[in-house]
Amino acid sequence: MRKMFALVGVINYLIVVFLNAFTDLGHKIIIQNTIFKVYDSSEQIVLTAIINGMILLPFILVFSPSAYLSDRFGKHIIMKHSAAFAVVITIFITFSYYQGWFLFAFMMTFLLALQSAIYSPAKYGYIKELVGDKFITQGNGAVQAVTIVAILGGIIFYSAFFESMVGDKFSTNEDILKEIAPLGWFLVLGSIIEWYLASKLPNKIQIYSEKRFDISKYIRGEYLFKNFRISKRKPEIFEAIIALSLLWSISQVILAIFGEYAKTNLGVTNALAVQGVMALAGLGIVFGSFIVSIFSKYFINVGYIILGAVGITIIIFIIPFSTSMSFNAVVFLFFGIFSAFIIVPLNAYIQYLAPSVHLGTILAGNNFIQNIFMFTFLALTTVFAYFGMDSEALFYIMGAVGIGLTYLVYKRYLIMGIWAIFVFLFSIRYKFEYKGLDNIPENQGVLLLGNHVSWIDWLILQVPIKKRINFLMDKDIYNYKILTPILKKADVIPISSSSVKDALKEASERLKKSKVVALYPEGEISKDSELSEFKNGYKLIKGEDNYVVVPFLIDGMFGSIFSKNKNDQHGSVFRRRVVSVEFEKPIINKLEAKELQEIVQNIKNKRAQI
Repeated sequence: MRKMFALVGVINYLIVVFLNAFTDLGHKIIIQNTIFKVYDSSEQIVLTAIINGMILLPFILVFSPSAYLSDRFGKHIIMKHSAAFAVVITIFITFSYYQGWFLFAFMMTFLLALQSAIYSPAKYGYIKELVGDKFITQGNGAVQAVTIVAILGGIIFYSAFFESMVGDKFSTNEDILKEIAPLGWFLVLGSIIEWYLASKLPNKIQIYSEKRFDISKYIRGEYLFKNFRISKRKPEIFEAIIALSLLWSISQVILAIFGEYAKTNLGVTNALAVQGVMALAGLGIVFGSFIVSIFSKYFINVGYIILGAVGITIIIFIIPFSTSMSFNAVVFLFFGIFSAFIIVPLNAYIQYLAPSVHLGTILAGNNFIQNIFMFTFLALTTVFAYFGMDSEALFYIMGAVGIGLTYLVYKRYLIMGIWAIFVFLFSIRYKFEYKGLDNIPENQGVLLLGNHVSWIDWLILQVPIKKRINFLMDKDIYNYKILTPILKKADVIPISSSSVKDALKEASERLKKSKVVALYPEGEISKDSELSEFKNGYKLIKGEDNYVVVPFLIDGMFGSIFSKNKNDQHGSVFRRRVVSVEFEKPIINKLEAKELQEIVQNIKNKRAQI
């Protein structure tokens, strides 16, 4: 993470991201708090949903132009001009505060959101340009964390000033806006600083799309359908967009109805208290982003997506049973953590899979589809509230949507989710260190051959490798009814004394498809710290031209509770055991078992001298 922050422009860029979110939210909070003070019950839900809808509508309307601009021009240029536009808008907003023009200020929310809609694809597309594929997950985690800190800070900052200036002294929109008018200058100042810093961002790409924008095609919707088709080309990208859309839709509805729920069911009339509880979801996203970034050190860890979906669904069903704001504060904190488990890896995954030439289009498509979903959900919320449905019923409906989201991600990310749980649990006790990961080719079949020291060697090997490793497993274990469906999805190859040739033939077929297969030539877990004799069975795998052999050594597990010798010399149970894995350079031609064992032994001897 430190290396990423050392890159030129990263700090500047994150400050720009912070100021943009802080300023956009500031005006929204002022309008929402005014609605909270003046209106009650269904009227409050309807107006809150409308203001949220006005923020989303521009993202739908300028989907095609924002995609074109992001691909056609430098993304740093788009961010600079968007920030300049925000300066003008915030000046008009401040003027409307001083005049007490609530309707005008209400409508200016649309223009402020319009500049964000143009800015957004450039902001997210710039991450990949700025930090590259190597830090793409960490970059997204940093952007999400900074954005949420800005939202959290904005909520507390503007709500605290709002509550201290207004309290319960005013009952009309006009009087409230005139009283809080000086807050408008903070919006102006933030926009000016954002514009200045955005103008200093470096240009990180020299090749731009040369396509031209035809206004007539835009009006006819041709760009819309074309860009939508581009977003759908890769099923993984489109499913990720749908999952994000459902998550943000759930979040929008919950934020729209919680104020009314707190006021009606819990008797809370303090705007700062309500906004503060909801802001803790932002703090949760910061924590969640940090967790995902740690466990995405080697590749984008999409396993956390399914954990996040299950978590937010449970949280939504808990909220209607809460009886205090303190409990709700904890609930919203965890809602944010679980949301980050979905947001960070999916955004990084979309950017990773998207071709550079269409990155702006796909990110704009992501925004478009998300906002169509959110706008639709808010419109339905408005209709339901208008006809008398209370906030508690709406929570249950969102819980049902959460179940749908869980099912969607379950289909694609189940195995990765199971891996994520295992890695998280074992990382509490073990610290895994890896050397020689560059020796594992990405676009070629790889046969991993090394020592076998514990029952969790499969987990230790898999942690840093993006591709799923195809392990050979004893057929008796594979055939346990409870395990078979999971092991089959995990691409495990069953093997027994009577099916060795078939298992190794299957391993050969998978290596032809550039997959990674792992074998332990010792044939069993070592009973001591020394290497047992390597067997030649792996040589029965045919098609040597289709793969390379990568020898490895696992060191540090001997004596643990997962080894056959449990004389743990590690010391304190509170200190993490360091487990090291070293991958040797790939071998083109297969060696005899004795030669392979010598290579692994040499790695072991070198480590002993350190």
